Amino acid sequence: MQSQKQHERTFSFEFFPPKSEEGMEKLRVTRRQLAQLKPTFFSVTFGAGGSTQKGTLDTALEIQAEGFEAAPHISCIGSTRESIREVLKQYRDHGITHTVALRGDLPSGMAVAGEFRYASDLVAFIREESGGHFKIEVAAYPEYHPQARTAQENLKHFKLKVDAGANAAITQYFYNPDAYFHFVEQVEAMGINIPIVPGVMPIGNFSQLARFSDACGAEIPRWIRRKMEGFGDDSASIRAFGLDVVTDVCDRLLSQGAPGLHFYTLNQAGLCSTIWQRLGL
Repeated sequence: MQSQKQHERTFSFEFFPPKSEEGMEKLRVTRRQLAQLKPTFFSVTFGAGGSTQKGTLDTALEIQAEGFEAAPHISCIGSTRESIREVLKQYRDHGITHTVALRGDLPSGMAVAGEFRYASDLVAFIREESGGHFKIEVAAYPEYHPQARTAQENLKHFKLKVDAGANAAITQYFYNPDAYFHFVEQVEAMGINIPIVPGVMPIGNFSQLARFSDACGAEIPRWIRRKMEGFGDDSASIRAFGLDVVTDVCDRLLSQGAPGLHFYTLNQAGLCSTIWQRLGL
């Protein structure tokens, strides 16, 4: 992990754009709490097929207006070059210099993938259109992308994104640090030397987490799953155990040289703040 240690550490929080005014207000409260931790940036997810693109921009602009760096996501599936060009222009016009470029998921009921097949195509297009204006983050999958047929294919697609011009990567969440360290070793052996920041999913609701994990290919280790199932509806025990597990994972990642942490907040501050404090950040 030596070469990951040379990168400056970044700590960031991810939000999704709320669909209602009440949701926006709740997110403002969350953001005020997390802003006290002085993160490097806040990222904002992007609705598939345009459903919340305006929400992404509005949320990112509010973050910028509060004096923080916003990194809005751009997802290319189901998009045209023209629509992405327009999004990039809006972000540039509003002084946004940081973005997270993803392939994204095809919206349900939509059969056509659009003009971009892979995230690497999107990264190349952003570079073509905007030169070095944006710092581009991409996704990394230590436990392998659910659609990658082999581990080698997973690594090949990651390298394509880096070669296309990605500056840094944020991983899918995981609870097995060995998977992360193994992934980093493999990509470094391929000559890749960008910061690969672990994505962290706090555990507040186990059934929701199990659903997410089944969908995105993140493994919940059996010992954690069995213990959580044993708590049944005892949400206080799930929360307490989840905090211990996730804090331990983060502690091990940082102590062994990971270049920061990226928290998937689900627009809530409590668990992230507690983990942050326990880590002494």
